[in-house]
Amino acid sequence: MGGYSSEYQISLKSGNVVYDMLDSTKFKGYRVHIFKDKWVYVDDNDIEYPIDKNDFSTTVNNTKITFDCVFNAIHGSPGEDGFMQAYFELINLPQTSCNMYQAALTFNKRDCLSVLKPYGILTAESYYLNLGDVINETEIIDKVGLPCFVKANKAGSSFGVTKVHKKEELNHAIAVAFKEDDEIIIESFLDGTEVSVGVINYKGETKVLPITEIVSENDFFDYEAKYLGKSQEITPARLTKTQEEKVNSVAKKVYEILKMTGFSRSEFIFKDGEPHLLEMNTVPGLTKESILPQQAAVAGISVTDLFSNAIEEALK
Repeated sequence: MGGYSSEYQISLKSGNVVYDMLDSTKFKGYRVHIFKDKWVYVDDNDIEYPIDKNDFSTTVNNTKITFDCVFNAIHGSPGEDGFMQAYFELINLPQTSCNMYQAALTFNKRDCLSVLKPYGILTAESYYLNLGDVINETEIIDKVGLPCFVKANKAGSSFGVTKVHKKEELNHAIAVAFKEDDEIIIESFLDGTEVSVGVINYKGETKVLPITEIVSENDFFDYEAKYLGKSQEITPARLTKTQEEKVNSVAKKVYEILKMTGFSRSEFIFKDGEPHLLEMNTVPGLTKESILPQQAAVAGISVTDLFSNAIEEALK
């Protein structure tokens, strides 16, 4: 838990929920904090013991402790963008999230959408900018229209996202996004029902969880809406049978096209009755308020079962 991005505090919350809810009859858990300046095992008295990066072990009272599996609860870098996955693969240590390539690809919104488009996955109209590019406001608005969303390409929890209503707001929104990442994506506004779809590998099968409808009190599903209660998250979503079947089918297809493993949560908006993919998260929030645990509960899967299954699948 932890990480190098703006999301580290949410990750610490997720990690502590996993630690507290692990099935103690099956597993002995250890909390490992990953920060730029230190990798440490933190015991129940908050005493820190350094992690040996050669084999991801730690030493307590002259006793070396090694691990059988890593439960990855890092949102953002380096746990959701492929770095930790690659490291664990190199030292041959099983971990619960997807593989390195899938993590890197899905963390990069632009690349992920580009890979999926040839498979017929619908997305918003988009415009790409890199730091240092000439900003042509007229060209951007001609392509995506107004209102539009300006997003950091590689960031989560709605950091670096602004909804732009007027041309005059565009430059400020671009500056906000560039604070989070040197690449941004500007997307057309899709006016329709927003849903979040969890797909997991459960007992060896791809399982689509009950869908959550997102109704934000704010202008969109931003940080406040996600974490400070400024939204309604309705599970199961108020969709027609046809809408439900369509989005379930697309979410499962995306999971399988990308050869995903572990948890995933994809966001869609219905436009003209068709689900359009916004993005996919591969280390979704795991706090009590988070969407994926809510969906699992509706499916009759307790958080303890959810976490046990993730570890058991990783150990396979």
